[in-house]
Amino acid sequence: MTHRRIPHRRAMLASAGALALAATATLTLANAHAAPAPSAAKLSPAAATTLASQLKSGTAGAFYDAKAQKLVVNVVDEASAATVRAKGAEARIVKHSMAQLDAARQTLKAKATIPGTAWAMDPRTNKVVVTADRTVTGAKLDRLTTVAKGLGDTVEVRHSKGEFKPLIAGGDAIWGSSARCSLGFNVVKDGQPYFLTAGHCGNAVKEWSDQQGGQTIATTEESTFPGNDYSIAKYTGSAEHPSEVDLYGGTQKITKAADATVGEKVKRSGSTTQVHDGTVKALNASVNYQEGTVNGLIQTDVCAEPGDSGGALFDGESALGLTSGGSGDCSSGGETFFQPVPAALQAYGAQIG
Repeated sequence: MTHRRIPHRRAMLASAGALALAATATLTLANAHAAPAPSAAKLSPAAATTLASQLKSGTAGAFYDAKAQKLVVNVVDEASAATVRAKGAEARIVKHSMAQLDAARQTLKAKATIPGTAWAMDPRTNKVVVTADRTVTGAKLDRLTTVAKGLGDTVEVRHSKGEFKPLIAGGDAIWGSSARCSLGFNVVKDGQPYFLTAGHCGNAVKEWSDQQGGQTIATTEESTFPGNDYSIAKYTGSAEHPSEVDLYGGTQKITKAADATVGEKVKRSGSTTQVHDGTVKALNASVNYQEGTVNGLIQTDVCAEPGDSGGALFDGESALGLTSGGSGDCSSGGETFFQPVPAALQAYGAQIG
């Protein structure tokens, strides 16, 4: 199949829960030795993600320790820890179960769904971390603080100097009549070429061009935002559309979609700020934009700016996410949230390609 390549300066971005603990050793006779607990295996991020998917039931989150190259899985009892260690991960006993953390999230959803807030379970702290942007002041901040205090030490509140918003803008890259976004990943659906971008981009634009005022290269077929943040557009021309991400000085081949793992080192490419890297901080994040709430997002410390919306979050050849929104910029930093690619592919019946 021929693939379309968008010119270089436009972003042609083609893209645990736990169980656990150690069995206590048994002594034989006078010269017996305690059997050592299995040590955590050294894992690549991809292998850690695969293992994390096998250790969700009965656990309280997991994260990848990039320096030690191991998967750390939170558990609340010794029996679960033994299961985790037997699988090759490191078990860590924590205070709060996943059920307790999920209950805290549900309370936040019911009592503190305030525009400018976001929350996600942080497996490193074993808490639900709530972030309030600079617009959350006065009565809104008082309400958030009261709800958080009522949840005790299952919740931690942090503050952002920026403002949570979808990162759409007028400019370059993939263009509509009134907005600019970044292309995420090229995909195939029913044997035909399409691309994925953010849902708030697809809501705003029906016909896409690879230059301002240029000819239509694709049309938005479906789009979802808020709730989720993904859209799919079908190519209308016959130009190239490779399964690659523009690195602005090369390209990265994309061969598959994958789930992200907390602690994973990732890169993002977008038409405003080009390529930046960072770390996955949380999964299944909820962000309360002014336009509505989006759930199930990947939270990172990778910077992004308006116009980067829809762009690719990736790790090597794996497509991970589509840039949704966040706060801050690439001078001061901040948080950026991404719509997971596997969910978008499943929604549209598409495949990377």
